[in-house]
Amino acid sequence: MQAASCPDLRRLQRRQRRRLLQLGGLGMLGMSLPTWLDRPQQQASAASVPRTFGQAKACIFLFMWGGPAQHDTWDLKPHAPAEIRGEFQPIATAVPGIQICEHFPQLARRTDRLSIIRSMTHGDVNHTSATHFLLTGQPPPGNTEVRAQWPHIGSVLAHLGRGSGPLPPFISMRPKLENTVPRFVEQSQGQFAGWLGPVDDPFTIDHAPDRADYQVGDLTLPADIPQQRLSERRRLLADLNDRLADGNAAFDAKAANEQRAFDLLTSSISGSGAFDLTQESTRMRERYGLNPHGQSVLQARRLVERGVPLITVFWPNDGIKNVSVYWDTHSRNFIDHKTRLMPAADQAFSALLDDLQDRGMLDDTLVVWSGEFGRTPKVGQRNSDAGAGRDGRDHWPNCFTTVLAGGGVRGGYVHGRSDRQAAYPAESPVAPADLVASLYHLLGVPHDLMLHDTGGRPHRVRPGAAIRDLFA
Repeated sequence: MQAASCPDLRRLQRRQRRRLLQLGGLGMLGMSLPTWLDRPQQQASAASVPRTFGQAKACIFLFMWGGPAQHDTWDLKPHAPAEIRGEFQPIATAVPGIQICEHFPQLARRTDRLSIIRSMTHGDVNHTSATHFLLTGQPPPGNTEVRAQWPHIGSVLAHLGRGSGPLPPFISMRPKLENTVPRFVEQSQGQFAGWLGPVDDPFTIDHAPDRADYQVGDLTLPADIPQQRLSERRRLLADLNDRLADGNAAFDAKAANEQRAFDLLTSSISGSGAFDLTQESTRMRERYGLNPHGQSVLQARRLVERGVPLITVFWPNDGIKNVSVYWDTHSRNFIDHKTRLMPAADQAFSALLDDLQDRGMLDDTLVVWSGEFGRTPKVGQRNSDAGAGRDGRDHWPNCFTTVLAGGGVRGGYVHGRSDRQAAYPAESPVAPADLVASLYHLLGVPHDLMLHDTGGRPHRVRPGAAIRDLFA
């Protein structure tokens, strides 16, 4: 077939697929599944990158959308003036000399497993672009188009062929609630594969896992389609793809991914397995917390058990719309931290640490807890267009805290130090590029790895420097 007819071929392929779906009633090969199904067969050059270092086989990234206030969580300043120190008190922890907030009592008993970085810093006060720093390690590009952005850590791992079995290699949990703010969620940068292309985007779960009707996409076989009928359709699709491919490498890759979709549908570890939280005991579900965040973290543990190398658990919007949402407490800062935010975060993070350790998984599972920035040094201080109420805060990227655990991370350790107001790093500042380089190091991604964008241009994935003091 001549090159000039390629657009016609693609249109024919799309029509044939739509018709096949209409005939078969199998929605999971259509728009209902995320674009991870388009992930091509890994090129030998990417798959052959050796894992010559790094202890972590998987990573659970707990992302606290909105920016947790450093003064009120991990980096209290009890001797600062009242307008800076706020209302909360520090408490002693399992490690002498390390204190954290009184509203993290369970985590305080587990600091021997944590590396607390109190000197994170960058310069972006906007939520939607600041996320790019923490999820990719790089500053956001001027172009907000998603393919101009850098790839999420999970997309890099997916591109390198990490993971095993039919489950997607990179899963993103963003449970939707009734009062969600979709614009913020949808526009936050760094969540996807960026210049690697859509084939390495995450499989995204937008359902609240604490609900009784929690279901992930179309990962169950319709009752009116028996297994034999599904197998016949699988053979039909494979035959159709063979007829239409005509030696086109991209189409061959898509056909292979469609076959993986069938594997995912029929696999015993999908559908009623990996995504069925009712298989967990009531005690275990309660241990994580019967709320969207707690159950999302439990879901992440189940996915890691089944070979998924990276899961991002984004904090859901369980606040009051236009008043106090996510961790973005422009008003009600102290009320929401001690009632809505910190108890759920304390319970889920602590349960995850214990659960992974009990299962012998903590040593090779890296856990990251972070937001995109912290709060202004003074309560009520205005620093952006969003502003701050008298009992609230504003955005502050100059100094905030990120916490690591497991996967080769040094426990019972505080890295860096903020100044007396927790406004700027006073010692060992950590840029996002260096944090992400450290995560890549722990995950066994070489420091000199080069990957190509969709236009064939090479990029060095790890321009930052790994922080050796964080490693056990």
